[in-house]
Amino acid sequence: MRRFLLLAFLSTGLFVHAQYGTNCEVRQFKLNAINPGVEYEMALGVNSTLDIRVAYKAALEPASSQPLEDFDFFPAITVQNRYYHNLNSRERRRRSIYGNSGNYIAPSVAVFSPGDRVVEGQLVDGIHGYGGLVYGVQRSYDSGFSFSIDAGAGYYVGPFKGTIQPVVNLSIGWIISEKRWCVGL
Repeated sequence: MRRFLLLAFLSTGLFVHAQYGTNCEVRQFKLNAINPGVEYEMALGVNSTLDIRVAYKAALEPASSQPLEDFDFFPAITVQNRYYHNLNSRERRRRSIYGNSGNYIAPSVAVFSPGDRVVEGQLVDGIHGYGGLVYGVQRSYDSGFSFSIDAGAGYYVGPFKGTIQPVVNLSIGWIISEKRWCVGL
């Protein structure tokens, strides 16, 4: 039993050490201007973050027969588990990694709550959402200006027939609060 507890304690120490690295910001809050809302990104590992956005964003109308041509603005919550694959190489080339400036791949989930609406003469109500995979780029500058764009595909579900459609997320705004792990980079 003591060996098990000692092993668990040592493993916990390794796990805690792996939670924070020198690359990702520990946490940062952003205000988004293009899709008005707030965003919170926190480090999960050396090159991994959890990004949560609550915004009023432009999105496909998946209940439409032509969803790629029918856009609207919906209140939404988007969650991504980002893995930044090039932070180490950016740092080696003396490029900034401030504000998690790097390229990432992320599973992405979003839930839209548009309320009741009429689409092609039919009343559509209830929430809808998607789950998919995106590839993106994020850049942040010392002034606090930050932007990210990602694109991929997602499976949309809701009060309509589920389908795979493109996913594009654009965020332009400012970092209003940050907690850096590696000061001076």
